Amino acid sequence: MFTVGHGISVFAESRPYEVTRHRHPAWKLVLPAGGHVSVGTDAGAGVLVPPGLEHGCGTSSGFVAVFLEPWRVPGAAHAVRPRRLDAARTRRLRDALGPQLDGAALRAELAVFAGPPTAVDARVRHAVLTCGRAARLDAVAADVGLSPARLRTLVRTEVGIPLGTLRQWERLRTAVGSLVQGGTDIAEAATAAGFADQAHLTRTVRRLAGRTPGSLRPGLLDPHATSGRRVDPDERRGP
Repeated sequence: MFTVGHGISVFAESRPYEVTRHRHPAWKLVLPAGGHVSVGTDAGAGVLVPPGLEHGCGTSSGFVAVFLEPWRVPGAAHAVRPRRLDAARTRRLRDALGPQLDGAALRAELAVFAGPPTAVDARVRHAVLTCGRAARLDAVAADVGLSPARLRTLVRTEVGIPLGTLRQWERLRTAVGSLVQGGTDIAEAATAAGFADQAHLTRTVRRLAGRTPGSLRPGLLDPHATSGRRVDPDERRGP
């Protein structure tokens, strides 16, 4: 996973991959290099999955998966189905992201067909972007001048995702970033990111990403994702 500015993370695989059912609190773009992506019974050249949707996902080629803030696409709180992308749209989004992982260009291209970001309270943005580093959510609420209960309600109303879940997501991004960069083991990454222990991190990765921490270690995650080889479903690697 590669973090590009605030609120965007990028996964890439050079081979087909399939993840188990999970529910992430972010928009997810899956952009295969040349094959297709399946989410449940839906399949297309690419897909945009809304926050909070429980789903499994598999690709028939190398791919890039981009996770974006819940407010990045309008209607997060009410979206109930993935949006299939045709080959031309998928290619434009991949080209916008490019090898330099240009988050700003990707957001601009995404807005062309999905619409501009939803306006959210500045206190919500601040809380979402800082909650992962806070020892207690009470401190985040105090920082924006709200009671903890009021902040939780405001986040849930404007974003559609509980603040506690968003906090776990931010910590997950930190932990997986450490694993991808190498030089640390899973237990160390868990502790440094604020998880109780390695088991807590493992449960969270499975619940929010459908993978295991070990599958994200260097050598298993490829930042280039250029392969377009098609395979049968039984050839895909498990999570």
